[in-house]
Amino acid sequence: MKISVIGTGYVGLVTGTCLAETGNEVVCVDIDAAKVAKMQAGEVPIYEPHLDVLFERNIKANRLSFTTSLKEGLDHGEIIFLALPTPEDEDGSADLKYVLGVADDIGNLMESYKVIVDKSTVPVGTADKVAETIAKNARVDFDVVSNPEFLREGFAVDDFLKPERIVVGSSSDRATKLMEKLYKPFVRSGNPIIIMDEKSAELTKYAANSFLATKITFMNEIANFCEKVGANVDKVRIGMGTDSRIGKRFLFPGIGYGGSCFPKDVKALHKSGKDQGYDFQILDAVVRVNTAQKTTLIPKIKTYFKNDLKGKKIGLWGLAFKPETDDIREAPALYNIQLLLEAGAQIVAFDPEAMPNVKNKIGDQIAYADSMYEALQDVDALLIATEWSMFRNPSFDKMKQAMHGNAIFDGRNLFDLDEMEEAGFFYVSIGR
Repeated sequence: MKISVIGTGYVGLVTGTCLAETGNEVVCVDIDAAKVAKMQAGEVPIYEPHLDVLFERNIKANRLSFTTSLKEGLDHGEIIFLALPTPEDEDGSADLKYVLGVADDIGNLMESYKVIVDKSTVPVGTADKVAETIAKNARVDFDVVSNPEFLREGFAVDDFLKPERIVVGSSSDRATKLMEKLYKPFVRSGNPIIIMDEKSAELTKYAANSFLATKITFMNEIANFCEKVGANVDKVRIGMGTDSRIGKRFLFPGIGYGGSCFPKDVKALHKSGKDQGYDFQILDAVVRVNTAQKTTLIPKIKTYFKNDLKGKKIGLWGLAFKPETDDIREAPALYNIQLLLEAGAQIVAFDPEAMPNVKNKIGDQIAYADSMYEALQDVDALLIATEWSMFRNPSFDKMKQAMHGNAIFDGRNLFDLDEMEEAGFFYVSIGR
């Protein structure tokens, strides 16, 4: 099949590359000429495990190409994916200016029947708005479908190639058949393609992400309470997770969630509720608790240093909002950096992938190390913000030799309490 993908961010590039992997001819469109030129030269603009292999293979096979021309993309594809940014607006709503702007252009440029697919995470009713916008100028038939993505950064390629489910919101038999044909190679093991109306599909994405964010936030509240009563959240987590009604996933406490999805989607669903006269009280609490959780270790760091962080050197392991990505959007590390700098501390950070993005954002306000151990050289304390695998089993001897102090503030509960005591560290974690 001939497919076009408008937008080459995390979702768009993974979508285009993985669809090419199953034999489709895919054209990816982006307005950033420099980015397109790099992709045409074989350079992957984002870090996502396994994406580079598929990217290179499909470019060589002439199944994956890139252009800045929306007209070229429209002429090529029978199915047109919109994988455009929907940034958070000032009031918490999702800003649809990019989606509706492209929809307006599509109406003018489209010369034959197309299925326009909303792949971006969008509020309920967006498919109707996209259809209305295209229809103002369209001279040919078209259908608009909602097909939300459920990709986890760090696992996006596997999630696309082996989806647990595919949700398609469509009221058109013609469009539905094309979508089922497109996705058939990805569900050979029997996982479902779930067909529903467009509004239900749009809400499904927001509901899923908001539920997972709520689960994480609830566990963080339990962890905070464990500290008050002397319980161990690791034990509580295991006791809860073995209940099949609850499950083991998303029960790990820490310094809050970040990224491009959970924070934005929770706020957008909350705002959508307000627009309809409905108050999502649970989501209100989720946002409030998660915001506080991101910097929950800062008071403990200040207490340890007797409220005097001026001139103190803090090592920081992890800058990305989660491991296996270079994405720093809403990363807890950034919030901690800001408060530590305001308190007069010096910071030297290491992250295997996200340092260039942080440097582009905040420049040389902090120092950047070439290795995890270099980031510990002569530091008074270590703060762990991201649970990269390389941090899980370090050499404690090397750490002690490098560090000036012996304090570790672990926002991801990487280490065993007894082991840290035996190694001679002053160790603070979450809920233990």
